[in-house]
Amino acid sequence: MITTTTLDNGVRIVTQNIGYMHTVTTGIWVANGTRHESPEDNGIAHFIEHMLFKGTKRRSAHHITREIDSMGGILNAFTGHEYVCYYAKVLAKFLPGAADLLADIFLNSTFPLDEIERERKVVLQEIKMRDDAPEEYIHDRFHQNFWRGQRLGMPVLGNEETVTTLSRASILAHKNSRYRPQDIIIAAAGNVHHDELVAILAPLFSGLSSQWHPELNDAFQSAGKEVNIIEREMEQTLLCLGTRSLRYDHQDRYALFLLTTILGGGMSSRLFQEVREKKGLAYSVYSYIISHADSGALIVYAGTEKGHCLEVIDIALREMSRLVAEEVPQDELDAAREQLKGKTLMSLESSDSLMTRLAKNEIYHQKQQSIEDVIANYDAVSSNDIQRVSQELIRSEFLHLEAMGQVADLGLTAEMLEV
Repeated sequence: MITTTTLDNGVRIVTQNIGYMHTVTTGIWVANGTRHESPEDNGIAHFIEHMLFKGTKRRSAHHITREIDSMGGILNAFTGHEYVCYYAKVLAKFLPGAADLLADIFLNSTFPLDEIERERKVVLQEIKMRDDAPEEYIHDRFHQNFWRGQRLGMPVLGNEETVTTLSRASILAHKNSRYRPQDIIIAAAGNVHHDELVAILAPLFSGLSSQWHPELNDAFQSAGKEVNIIEREMEQTLLCLGTRSLRYDHQDRYALFLLTTILGGGMSSRLFQEVREKKGLAYSVYSYIISHADSGALIVYAGTEKGHCLEVIDIALREMSRLVAEEVPQDELDAAREQLKGKTLMSLESSDSLMTRLAKNEIYHQKQQSIEDVIANYDAVSSNDIQRVSQELIRSEFLHLEAMGQVADLGLTAEMLEV
């Protein structure tokens, strides 16, 4: 059962009790991420995420790690373009201690200056590590270039210049203003009792307030076919070919999920069969969706030899064109439907996934959606729906290609991108 309590200041506490589980995962989410930064302080949301583990008024950084280890639990965090999350997963008997620990680092971190300088070096190394990981780097570059000129296109980690210049004063000001109570969702799933969690957290969070108001920065103010080349000495050529997609809560999202699954969502998908199984052109080939509050992208990724690069691009464009021109056969649609329904239902066996689902429902839908409704929405999608969505999204003028490797002499141009 899902239960929600909204405090007077707007903080939401939402829980899902699964009595047979041994664990509880609790996350404190803030619907404020990289796209809410300025270009000058890009990376500050991610930097704050790091700093909340560096000591509070009651706990040192070592005390924090020792305490979660003594529970046999996991304490971690992550930052996205539209949110940040701090979470703990523990055995149910340790929930009171884990909730107190999470609340303490969230509300009472002290941001010691020496820890800021130490963590600055860590984040700069994280940026270098991302840049040295080709597959991670090309996905990041795709996002930056696809939303170039918009705050949504800024990298989550920031860059060397912005991270180097972040001051303690700017970090504190950002945290105190952007962690607005109306943007905070505390989500917990597993063997959790709602009233018990509310009794622990409500007194701690009820005093929060903020006068900050977000600026409107809608995505997709501009568009255009584009090819970007990243010349790098590598054994493979990496490709990200994408087009516009739907916002997170769009009514056609279930057709989009099925479209993406059919295109490149598994070993039976069209791209996997054509590129890997039939021609042996790539080990890794798949498609995926990026969804934001107001926009999205549908992306095909492949890693191949330089000599096969043009052929792989041609196959990807051809398969995307098929979705536009032809209805998906019923048996192929039914198989993709069962694949997604199975993944959705299996995710319910993890308290981590359940917690994330609760929070994202609040952030993007402002309500909880039952799993029965999700399954019914998958069942309602027709082949005509998939073709209609394909025709709306897979259009030549939206296509964007990132290619990384020794590719400068391949003659890759925007004119090649036609569906």
